[in-house]
Amino acid sequence: MPDFWQGAASVQDGAAQLAADLLDIQPDQRILDVCAAPGGKTAHLLENSPSSASLLALDIDEKRNQRVIENLQRLQLSADVITADALETNAWFSGDPFQRILLDAPCSATGVIRRHPDIKLLRKPSDIPALTELQSKLLDKMWALLDKKGVLLYATCSILSAENSQQIASFMARHADAKEIKIDAEWGLPCEYGRQILPGDNNMDGFYYACIKKI
Repeated sequence: MPDFWQGAASVQDGAAQLAADLLDIQPDQRILDVCAAPGGKTAHLLENSPSSASLLALDIDEKRNQRVIENLQRLQLSADVITADALETNAWFSGDPFQRILLDAPCSATGVIRRHPDIKLLRKPSDIPALTELQSKLLDKMWALLDKKGVLLYATCSILSAENSQQIASFMARHADAKEIKIDAEWGLPCEYGRQILPGDNNMDGFYYACIKKI
């Protein structure tokens, strides 16, 4: 692609590009991008944000985190990039709450099989309970770091309700200070909580989003 390495363009599925608008970042806000690698959404959040906003990109995988750094350098964007376990908040959280959090949670990736057909061979039914447990723990941990009136955007590239609307329903039942922000959009299908995109809808990957505000 002409001038790609000079930052002229990025390659990202349409469903993934929805995150930046849904998070609705305002001036001077602190943003946390959890499970950020390889950095496509990280870069798009920064490109879509006021220059006064600051972003912390966090991922547990050091090798994949290098991709975040490379993407930011290519696009001439700036963020703090940390390699750490998101659940071990004592190791990396400064104590200053975030006004916006993107949790692009580890999931079954059942929404992106058209790009990664090996998922059909590698994914096992026993993977799902472990993934939903991890998602639940991440939601609770990240919620504690969110400022009052802040917004957490939960995202997966899954089409399984156990990882998506059911996961958020369980979260809402645990947190009385959580209020869903209904996503008013023409894309996807409305769920009890959040909105589900099925693979191929508007030529997008399968994706799920839910916006939650701390009240």
